[in-house]
Amino acid sequence: MTALAPFDYLPHLRTLTGAFAAEAAGDLDNPVPYCGDWTKRDLVTHLGNVHRWAAGIVRTGELGPQAFEEKPSGELASWYAESAAELLDALAAADPADACWVFGSAPKTKAFWFRRQVHETGVHLVDLFAARSAATQLDPAIAADGVDEILGTMLPSVARWKHPMPPLPAPIALRATDSGHSWTVVPGEPPALGDGITVATVSAPAQDLLLLLWNRTDRTPEITGDEAVAKAFLAARMTP
Repeated sequence: MTALAPFDYLPHLRTLTGAFAAEAAGDLDNPVPYCGDWTKRDLVTHLGNVHRWAAGIVRTGELGPQAFEEKPSGELASWYAESAAELLDALAAADPADACWVFGSAPKTKAFWFRRQVHETGVHLVDLFAARSAATQLDPAIAADGVDEILGTMLPSVARWKHPMPPLPAPIALRATDSGHSWTVVPGEPPALGDGITVATVSAPAQDLLLLLWNRTDRTPEITGDEAVAKAFLAARMTP
């Protein structure tokens, strides 16, 4: 699939950050599933700091220092909303074609950050709802784009994350049952998007596929063909 045009991500980012700010309240000491020992307070602080860090990179085009250990002052939801507004303003003023520091296997332009921050926010919005044992539904097209980002830009750089190489002895297919998108992943060091005769097909709604690739769910997708090959690949870490 093809990524959206950079500025087409902004309405989605506004919606996601707005929902995150609204959810960034209540019991901030609730633990967040799949995020180690983080509490809800830790998660909101993390994403706000990520937004401010990314905004600085978008403004300058250069990698800046990460201040992710800094604790915000004042009311946390308001501080997060200010962080999101800073990011949105920086992206709205940016030329997506300008040269910029990025990570992963992506062109080194500011366009990267439009897409990356949508998916950073979307996955963490799911995390935030899970802190109160609730669920939220991402736009299937955006969730599918998040799957594409992992397979197309994260997976090729998996060695940089210092994770074991995802095992894949034969091609497999991933199919989003709601958005209609599909991907074929072929063996390599690391595995990559490509073409080939597949030994297994993994089918699930796009959001479920996204959370599987982010190691955020225990939900079992429908697998036809060689389940062992598919499950071993899905269990690997492919993201930072």
